[in-house]
Amino acid sequence: MVKTARKDAVENRARIVEVARREIAASDTTELRLNAIAKEAGVGQGTLYRHFPTREALLVEVYRQEVDELVALAPRLLETTEPVDALARWFDRVAEYARVKRGVLAAVEASVWRELTNHSLGPIGDAITVLLDAGKAAGQIRDDADAGDVILLIGYLSRLDEDEWDRRAHRPLHIVLDGLRRR
Repeated sequence: MVKTARKDAVENRARIVEVARREIAASDTTELRLNAIAKEAGVGQGTLYRHFPTREALLVEVYRQEVDELVALAPRLLETTEPVDALARWFDRVAEYARVKRGVLAAVEASVWRELTNHSLGPIGDAITVLLDAGKAAGQIRDDADAGDVILLIGYLSRLDEDEWDRRAHRPLHIVLDGLRRR
């Protein structure tokens, strides 16, 4: 017999992850307090620890969900948006993802960091390839651009300090996008 989670348990888990994501994006993750997360999510500490027995387990789940959402966004954008505009909107989401990634990676051990990076690079590269291929097919993206180049170029996001984020995260993404456009 397959055991399925109760609806309230699923909702509690989702709230915990969302509150943690907001906290990570807005503050220094080294100070992420699980009791504050539980309180803001409206659950007891026991509920939080039942879902996430360690701080790292919660951070890993936040990161995995960010990657999954980022990857799923690429084909959805292409359903309603021209390829270059889809890539531009996807880059906007990449900036949000990078802020969370930076916070998570600052707070976890090196072995966990390697595991998370391995989880994200393949799917994110695939999402970039979907966007680039659509742009190439539409004659909007240069033929020599590939996902590896884009990942290398957007890697700067993980090195921005919090005090530079608002003024420096998005502008270079627009420069990257301009460089990808077919002339």
